[in-house]
Amino acid sequence: MLAEFDLIRRFFMSPQEAQATNGVALGCGDDATLLMPQVGQELAVSVDTSLVNVHFPHDAPAQAVGHRALAVALSDLAAMGAVSRWCLMALTLDQRAFEDDAHAEQWLSRYARGFHALCQQHATVLAGGDVTSGELSIGVTVMGEVPAGSAMTRSGARPGDVVAVTGALGGGAGGLALWQRGERDLAHPLLQRYLMPQPRLDAGIALRGVATAAMDISDGLLADLTHLREASHVGVDLAPESLPLAEGLVECLGHEQALTAALSGGDDYELLVTLPPDQVTKAVAKLAESGLSLRVIGRCTETLGVTGVPDGRATGWQHFRGGAS
Repeated sequence: MLAEFDLIRRFFMSPQEAQATNGVALGCGDDATLLMPQVGQELAVSVDTSLVNVHFPHDAPAQAVGHRALAVALSDLAAMGAVSRWCLMALTLDQRAFEDDAHAEQWLSRYARGFHALCQQHATVLAGGDVTSGELSIGVTVMGEVPAGSAMTRSGARPGDVVAVTGALGGGAGGLALWQRGERDLAHPLLQRYLMPQPRLDAGIALRGVATAAMDISDGLLADLTHLREASHVGVDLAPESLPLAEGLVECLGHEQALTAALSGGDDYELLVTLPPDQVTKAVAKLAESGLSLRVIGRCTETLGVTGVPDGRATGWQHFRGGAS
């Protein structure tokens, strides 16, 4: 296995020209990174940890693991309406999982390819991080910029606002179910949704100034809807029949389980937003410019709680409690 600093230089150093043009005064290789935010911008920062056999299966393709680790972190910037600029990565690598050094380096090469490809897609520079030995886990800190005073938050929803989601729901749970059944064709749309989620950064930017509140859907629609409505002190009247279901989900799970996956499955990384009814047409048009959809699924109410949810549905993923509850 390569030594730590050789490993960093070989797989994770961003090109100098990328650093110079993206506000990195000092990147990988020193004790800290020096960054230069633009004048008039607020810095949005978020961190996510991906742990093997918790957030992704141990036998997932390395390229997908790299993509996914960054994508789930970038999704938080999307929810704020921020433009992604930089990231830091702390990689804990389990050397016991590899047959030999060649196998380990092959895995790292593919992992780095997936990570860097998504960085390039969203003009994000890997500006620093850490590598250590232990059970496989990846901690990714992302940093982006948003014009001062314009960041979307969870606390702006008001009674009368509509509740809407981008894209489609349930694909993450459907993809996990397929993987557990032995499906390994990464071209399958549900496996794409689970292993290669796409952070909705363009949607977040488009909805800035239109949406009254926003967050990303990572723990399941119902769980994340609870976070948003509690922050905004509103209730929600949900229309489950309006939920946009991911391609192939009903065929994979059947209608009832597909609906449960859309409500509670998690790992969708779409945006959950509220907005005034008279802004829906504008928001739909703005997202359509990026090839994205927006579907109204309910309305905010003065009465706290959620109505319209079928009885017996789980509320979503709960960390430290072993799953949905």
